[in-house]
Amino acid sequence: MRYQKLGNTDIDVSVIALGTWGLGGGSVWTDRDSTVEDTRNLLDICREYGVNYIDTAPVYGTGASEELLGRALKGRRQDFILQSKCSLNWRNEGGNFHYERDGYTVNNDTRAAAVKKDVEDSLRRMQTDYLDSVIVHYVCGSFPVEETVGALEDLVREGKIRTYGLSNSQPADLAAYRRVGGKVSVVQEFFSILSPFHGREYFEMCRKNNTVFQTYGVLEEGFLTSPAFLDKEFAKTDIRSRLPWHPKRRKDCAVHLHSGHRCARNIIAAMRHWWRLGRCLSMTE
Repeated sequence: MRYQKLGNTDIDVSVIALGTWGLGGGSVWTDRDSTVEDTRNLLDICREYGVNYIDTAPVYGTGASEELLGRALKGRRQDFILQSKCSLNWRNEGGNFHYERDGYTVNNDTRAAAVKKDVEDSLRRMQTDYLDSVIVHYVCGSFPVEETVGALEDLVREGKIRTYGLSNSQPADLAAYRRVGGKVSVVQEFFSILSPFHGREYFEMCRKNNTVFQTYGVLEEGFLTSPAFLDKEFAKTDIRSRLPWHPKRRKDCAVHLHSGHRCARNIIAAMRHWWRLGRCLSMTE
């Protein structure tokens, strides 16, 4: 495994991280009902392969992912770099409506009090006294950047977080955070070989400011792990049922690929070839 510094910090992170949205289950990951033992096994595999960077968020299963990680990390918290998020919460204390899911209304709130409460709640759920990194889950223009940065810097001074970053953002957001003294170590954006549309404009800015560009969705919610994925059925609420790559959504796929680059189109063609070949082989067995 290779490691790098997390931005301008002294934090060494593996270049591959474990994303734990799926641990949360719920209506967006309908085939998951993870246990503490499942989570411990995942962490064992991470240790075996040198992955020390764990990413989660309060809204992953409305707290479920963080709670599972907290229990599974007992006795080995020091072995991992733990990153969670702030801004999205279901406390009904203000902010902008973001979505309704699993009986909860989730709002996006980057005001100081909300950011600090998000971190306190994450610390409690994960049974730890600090987080290595906190990401502003959805950058929000409704509230002053200075207020958000002030809260994050307070949390650093208090020892509750070591550093922070942005997600679902634009280069202009990073520039705005930096203008008011924000020490942003990482930006986390959706980016994959099939969807190379988000973040490209970020690359040079991240290099210039020594900010890590971290991708999410790089495996397209599992689609890139196996051609067998094309045969799977998911509930309508499941995140994977919305992917344009599924055979039942070929029209969406065509639109997506029309705006994509040649590499993505070639991969989709290969995936479909494997899928059809697999079907033919199974029919002849």
